[in-house]
Amino acid sequence: MTQTYQHIVALVFAVKEINENPWILPNISLGFHIYSSQFTASWTYQASMELLSADRPVPNYNCDFQNNPIAVIGGPDADVCLHMATILCLYKIPQVPNGRQIHRKDLPHHPNSRFNGMKEFGYGIGIFLADDSEQTPDQICTLVQMDQIREPLPILHKYYQSGDLIIAGIISQIYIFSSTLNFEKHPSEELSDDHMVLTQNYQHILALAFAVKEINENSQMLPNVTLGFHIYNSHFTARWTYQASMELLSRRARFIPNYKCDVENPPVAVIGGPNSNVCLHMATILCMYKMPQLIYGSSPVMNNKTQAVFFHRMLPNGAFQYQGILHLLLHFSWTWIGVVSQADDNTENFIDNVLPLFSEGGICFDFIERFPKLTSSSGFGDMVEEGFKTVNVIMASTAHAVVMHGEIQTMVVFRGLPQVAEMEGIQWKKKPKVCIMTAQMDFTAFPFQRNWGINFLHGAISLSIHSKEVLGFHKFLQSRKPDSQKEDGFVRDFWEESFNCSFPNSVAHKLDRQRCSGDEKLESLPVSVFEMCMTGHSYSIYNAIYAVAHALQNSHSTQSKYRAIVHSGRWKLLNPQQWQLHHILRSISFNNSAGEIVSFDQNRELIAGFDIINWITFPNQSFLRVKVGKIDPLTLLEKTVSMASLDKVFTIDEDVIIWPKQFNQSKPLSRCNDYCYPGYSRAKREGEPFCCYDCFPCAEGKISDQKDMDDCFQCSEDHYPNIGQDGCLTKDTSFLSYKEPLGIILATFALSFSCITALILRIFMRHKDTPIIKANNRNLTYTLLISLLLSFLCALLFIGPPAKITCFLQQTAFGIIFSVAVSCILAKTTIVVLAFMATKPGSRMRRWVGKRLANSIVLASFLIQASICTVWLAAAPPFPDLDKHSMTKETVLKCNEGSVTMFYCVLGFMGFLSIVSFTVAFLARKLPDSFNEAKFITFSMFIFCSVWLSFVPTYLSAKGKYIVAVEIFSILASSAGLLGCIFSPKCYVILLRPELNSREQLIRKKS
Repeated sequence: MTQTYQHIVALVFAVKEINENPWILPNISLGFHIYSSQFTASWTYQASMELLSADRPVPNYNCDFQNNPIAVIGGPDADVCLHMATILCLYKIPQVPNGRQIHRKDLPHHPNSRFNGMKEFGYGIGIFLADDSEQTPDQICTLVQMDQIREPLPILHKYYQSGDLIIAGIISQIYIFSSTLNFEKHPSEELSDDHMVLTQNYQHILALAFAVKEINENSQMLPNVTLGFHIYNSHFTARWTYQASMELLSRRARFIPNYKCDVENPPVAVIGGPNSNVCLHMATILCMYKMPQLIYGSSPVMNNKTQAVFFHRMLPNGAFQYQGILHLLLHFSWTWIGVVSQADDNTENFIDNVLPLFSEGGICFDFIERFPKLTSSSGFGDMVEEGFKTVNVIMASTAHAVVMHGEIQTMVVFRGLPQVAEMEGIQWKKKPKVCIMTAQMDFTAFPFQRNWGINFLHGAISLSIHSKEVLGFHKFLQSRKPDSQKEDGFVRDFWEESFNCSFPNSVAHKLDRQRCSGDEKLESLPVSVFEMCMTGHSYSIYNAIYAVAHALQNSHSTQSKYRAIVHSGRWKLLNPQQWQLHHILRSISFNNSAGEIVSFDQNRELIAGFDIINWITFPNQSFLRVKVGKIDPLTLLEKTVSMASLDKVFTIDEDVIIWPKQFNQSKPLSRCNDYCYPGYSRAKREGEPFCCYDCFPCAEGKISDQKDMDDCFQCSEDHYPNIGQDGCLTKDTSFLSYKEPLGIILATFALSFSCITALILRIFMRHKDTPIIKANNRNLTYTLLISLLLSFLCALLFIGPPAKITCFLQQTAFGIIFSVAVSCILAKTTIVVLAFMATKPGSRMRRWVGKRLANSIVLASFLIQASICTVWLAAAPPFPDLDKHSMTKETVLKCNEGSVTMFYCVLGFMGFLSIVSFTVAFLARKLPDSFNEAKFITFSMFIFCSVWLSFVPTYLSAKGKYIVAVEIFSILASSAGLLGCIFSPKCYVILLRPELNSREQLIRKKS
């Protein structure tokens, strides 16, 4: 990039001007050393290290006359400044950036960071101070300390055990509150001495020591080779983590990275944890040396994919854990939750990537808050103020389930929230919450929190990396004494804080504590202080040590196949190259002493599951972790498949879970509102999360048989909703039966009218020669009576369960018989009219008067209606059918017309005959009464037409078996109208007034 060369020329020009000016730095000349960063992290780190070295990359070691740079200019790229600050801030070197401003949150996370408006720049430029004084000989090959700042303050807490091969550990066990540097006095004087020992984390160190001890005692593992370890305390800060990483590259006694002055070898691998920042910061330096790093506790968010390849995570895939938490929430129907997370990069990833997956799974969030961040001692007031805000939000929430996302130190802050609540006058117990914690969190506490209650954890649920008790570990802990390991720089502080005692010449001794005897028993400590059972994090460290040992074993076995070197019957140790272990670790698979398989997947993540833990606390500051379920890994499936099929591996025993006492051992509910119970559907509330909704009763005819259904649905065709509309009942089969009152009444009327018709026919046949019978065509009268008799009887076809034959006969028989009856009335009326018209002189109607016309009318009507019925039966005959829709609670057995068109054709022709008959009878109503029954026919046809006109709308509006009842009633009513109006006057004369039934009376009446 030719344009940026001007940056170099500008620096050279400025130095030239200063050196030529006698008024600026008289008798002193400025020099410079410019490095190209190549715009990459690797070259930036290397340039920063070379600034602290001589001709060889050995920081802190000067073997010539070169002095330290007094300041560094960096830029123009922001990443260049950020990476060089990682190392140079350890030496308090002023850094002046030039270029784009970087965000404060991106700077190294420790209080010793100081930048003068630092902006980045493609070159790291060291400015060197030189004077005319001569160097003394004792300065040659000596460690140069510039104003006692050149070598950083030593790490106070270490644990070293010698061995042929060293495994390093950078572990956070003691927290240091550091005040912010203002450079008004020496930085070492501004560092705070507030050491906070997290006694629970000491088990991590012991787990590492125990694993190394087991391996060294096992003759089958690394024969003739001993493992050692070197453990550094990172103090949960970036500064100490960076320093520990560089010390791993130095001699034990002197802080000179890359410089070897004896037989010490660099560590073959590094165990880092338990928080993500430790792993992230140590990777900055160790990845330059391709050193294998096995991390436990929390996995950092690695934006630098190059660094990520050197990590082996002693924890399963994070997405698998979050899917497990989602299934846990859905299992308990906790859809309205709160989220409290730690303020770091992992939280940003959790909020941006994981919480949307929760929303897709049906989870709503009442609040998303962050734990107050542990900062320097000067920021303690701000931390408490943030705690007030967080507590107020949590306590005001209606959610009973709260997901806690954090790391091991998060529990320290969480444990302080109930205390903050009391300061605010809020009673934590009155608003119980069920906490769901991630596997990264574990129980830790500062010493001053020891007497604080832990009831807030009672009933909590957490995921934990699957672990099993390791034989011998409990005995190993029992044998631990503060004077047993002189190199253990952690044990004395741990012992003093755990047993509240002091050793001579210690800081705790000034607090007037009782003297530590060294014979105290670890098993006597409350579980909240120290656990004798191996925790999930310790189990991860134990497996990590064994993974490295097996990788070394495989490496030695591979080398020995080609160049085994025998010396005095012993193998000569072949030091493995660190980069060679990565490939071996990826493919490693072994059974640990607990009998479980340890191996990594293609992403260098441990193939393991999670245990579901229920926390039970006791008044004596102890607690139990009760395993109530598990999430097993799906080793044979892809990650995407395993997420979808997590139901198959998610198991939980709900009956053994102990809930917070305020819930009286009933499963807590955590919902925005109560369930919409069966019989109701839910509708989202406008402007609120989708988990908040109102409940509405199901519409008529619909049900909901589950809780929280979005829509009600209809029952199947042969079922109907119950009263509560939360289930379906089987519909009863319904038809017009002879056993029910309506069927009995209609059948009785049909038979009664049939009998009356038969009786009238009998009377007419006995008096067939009387004038009143002979007056209006006796044969037509007989035909009409027979038709009416059959009409009454055909009504019986509509009663009872439909069958194929009855469906065939119902409408066709009814149509034909009624057509014959109406045609007989039409014929009788027509003959009467024609007979009176024929009496006029010269009338041509005489030829039409007679039986031929009457028979023709009846026969023609019969044939037309029969033809219509024949076509109907041939094209779409009626058939038995089930009507499942017209009645809510019944399935109606009925005869389906087959063709509605043909059905209305039959009715239409019958209606046509009726209207014609009514019209003709109406016109003949004024003829002489003695020979005329037209008035009676007119009235009967009026009744007939009225019945059938009202039949159509009634038929269409009726449902179920009442359709059949309407048709039967219409048949009986219309037939009875014809029978009564036409034949009752004649029966009156024949039976009650026989004297009127004579020719003379008829002629006299006429005169």
